[in-house]
Amino acid sequence: MSVKQPVPAALLLEDGRTFEGFSFGHPGETAGEVVFNTAITGYQEILTDPSYRAQIVTLTYPHIGNYGVSPEDMESGRIQAAGLIVKAPCPAPSNWRSAQSLDGWMRESGVVGLWGIDTRALVRHIRTSGAMRGAIIAGDADRARLEARLDAEPPMLGRDLIDEVTCPAIYEWTEGLLRLEGESRTRPRRPAPDRRYRVVAYDFGVKRNMLRLLVDAGCDVTVVPARTPASDVLAMQPDGVFLSNGPGDPAALDYAVDTIRGLVGQVPIFGICLGHQLLARALGGRTFKLPFGHRGANQPVLDVETGKVEITSQNHGFAVDVDSVGGDARVTHVNLNDRTCEGLGHAKWPLFSVQYHPEAAPGPHDADYLFGRFTAMMDAHR
Repeated sequence: MSVKQPVPAALLLEDGRTFEGFSFGHPGETAGEVVFNTAITGYQEILTDPSYRAQIVTLTYPHIGNYGVSPEDMESGRIQAAGLIVKAPCPAPSNWRSAQSLDGWMRESGVVGLWGIDTRALVRHIRTSGAMRGAIIAGDADRARLEARLDAEPPMLGRDLIDEVTCPAIYEWTEGLLRLEGESRTRPRRPAPDRRYRVVAYDFGVKRNMLRLLVDAGCDVTVVPARTPASDVLAMQPDGVFLSNGPGDPAALDYAVDTIRGLVGQVPIFGICLGHQLLARALGGRTFKLPFGHRGANQPVLDVETGKVEITSQNHGFAVDVDSVGGDARVTHVNLNDRTCEGLGHAKWPLFSVQYHPEAAPGPHDADYLFGRFTAMMDAHR
């Protein structure tokens, strides 16, 4: 990125509003659902989170890229977001762990960035009008070209993106939490578990830190593609099944819901984010699209069974309809900002799920205990 001779770029939203700024990263064009995240740190984890597939992420913190990019902080094998919008990217990061700049990484990855716009105005517009599709083109682009790129992008409602992010084949995951130097970890050390647990993790767009925390909780983790039949998983005789996060509309994933129905009651289940939504639908619940979603690292969640409040990391544009949860299923966690469903349990079967991200990297870590709850459930079931 040349600060002295910036390349112009423009964003067009589907309601007709435009924002003009400058290009960074790959000097091309992109389109996707424009959303915002309020976290101060974690831009690398955000960009590589498969849940952001087909989304252009606006970061509300004004100065992004100051600590560079590190290979250890990848949540998947590549950048998943369709684009990035910031107020001011840092051209020269300062961090002993940094391997390259954010701009250089995005350029190598072919990911389009936009900077120099009024990001507060964009976020306020999304909060008022809702998340919507947008197109970014670097260089001289007239409105007709922006409109054509925007029109080619399908809406998020009703969209199945799982095949774009799931693994192509079964594999074993053995890596635990990262050690930055010596015995220092990104999270406090837990006591070694008394036994090992065989866990099958469905990859709907899984984040690596979820798998790391499962390993540290004492799990031998086998990751399977999203379309793996329930019969194949049960044949592996797992102690538990994990349902990962992922992108798109849960209402479009009937095949995954049918698979989960075949697992409910057979084996302990733990779901996160999309996994939570799919589990709710398998139990007869409904999901709906939020106006602008929850994306940030400071969302307050109430555990209705203990009265404890957790500060959580979140990234979702859909939610479970509280009124649709009935029978033996129950709401266990509620978002204190808008009272949406943040967790489910069941009176009869060994399962639970949360809408937020207890694996949060870089944080907060209030909900780490849920991985221990999963192993305790597997112990009790066994």
